[in-house]
Amino acid sequence: MRLRVSSIGVALATFLLVACSDAAPDADAGSAAGNDLEAIPVMGPEQRILAFGNSLFAGYGVDKSDSYPAKLEAALRSKGINAEVANAGVSGDTSAAGLQRLAFTLDAQAEKPDLFILELGGNDLLRGISPEETRANLAAMLEELGKREIPVLMMGMRSPPNYGPEYQAQFDDLYGDLAREYDADLIPFWLESIYQRPELFQSDRIHPTEEGIEELVATTSASVAEALS
Repeated sequence: MRLRVSSIGVALATFLLVACSDAAPDADAGSAAGNDLEAIPVMGPEQRILAFGNSLFAGYGVDKSDSYPAKLEAALRSKGINAEVANAGVSGDTSAAGLQRLAFTLDAQAEKPDLFILELGGNDLLRGISPEETRANLAAMLEELGKREIPVLMMGMRSPPNYGPEYQAQFDDLYGDLAREYDADLIPFWLESIYQRPELFQSDRIHPTEEGIEELVATTSASVAEALS
């Protein structure tokens, strides 16, 4: 696992509002990267990635082709990786909501994913859900994914200090603990590269702009490629 630890300012509490929007999720599976992908040489068998999360994956406020899963697909293909990234982001999802739709989403896939990217927990933090409950929901998802022998990359979040030291410690530790327990890859705080750069957020100061999403892809695509391998 690649662990990157950062100190999180109070400003993160604002950015964690990301999942409260009513935006509809992107429904297409990996087609959002556009026709330009056809001109990019790729090699090897197709590798299917299922990006499962909230509005950070759904692509609130940007075109479908500019969502994180679509940009990630383009970045991986530019590296010569024959990747297809399915966008299973649903705005507003908590870890409990994700757990409720996990089996249905997996069963709906034509083929078993080669990698499952799990990006949930921000809404739990925003709503003050106990870290124990978040941990239990994520653990149940990892248990199901393990039964299906699907590799997982977890996109971790961090609690701001104003939640209190006890809550912060419990929340911050759960991603690493679960990744070790279930042998998942982990990016401890996947918004690290942009959360202190307000120019990379939309006017609501909540959702990343197209440029912000590009920055996130630039700083995480190598970890995704490593998890695929």
